[in-house]
Amino acid sequence: MNQLIVPYVTPWTGESTSAPPVTVTASGVAYADPVQDALARDVDGVLWTLCGGTATGRPEYAAQLHPERQRTAMENLLCACCKKQAARDDRGMLWLLPLLDDTERWEGVHSAIPPMCGACAESVPRLCPWLREGHVQLRVREAEPIGVRGTLHPRPCESGAPEPGVFVRYDSPDLPFVVAREAVRELRGTTVVALVASIGGPRRGGRSE
Repeated sequence: MNQLIVPYVTPWTGESTSAPPVTVTASGVAYADPVQDALARDVDGVLWTLCGGTATGRPEYAAQLHPERQRTAMENLLCACCKKQAARDDRGMLWLLPLLDDTERWEGVHSAIPPMCGACAESVPRLCPWLREGHVQLRVREAEPIGVRGTLHPRPCESGAPEPGVFVRYDSPDLPFVVAREAVRELRGTTVVALVASIGGPRRGGRSE
């Protein structure tokens, strides 16, 4: 694969996710502009971050994933880089995740990173700073959609500011009060294929369920 290809879910400097004005009522959060609100709601009524601009300028590899393209890839299980179908074999679907200090087990991990195809799994870690510093390659039998991550707004009777980066399950009473930015799946039936401490070589040992 050509390493100059920018991963599908990577945002560009020419794109924007600036939040438009919102209103919060007892029934939930909504964009003040009803047209924007209608455009940003999915079939389940979840309000999503609005995306503007164009994929021009420079790719921002260290930034958050592009909300609209992340959601498309996660909902359809497409490769995070080339947007083709993710790789599958008898052990399940292929996933690459960063190595995190607080992640000792990979069974049941919540992921906002979409899966990958085999070719992109070889080249993407050299582009992505999150993966270049160390990553795990998994095969996953089940990847259930369980919720979203986004900005949670306090109810009208509550004090405090909106809280970004909050994970909210689909069955949570908080769901109507979140502006979603990432779709999240729970990875089950995981098999650790490889652990890479850096691009320089494999990590010794293993951390799996």
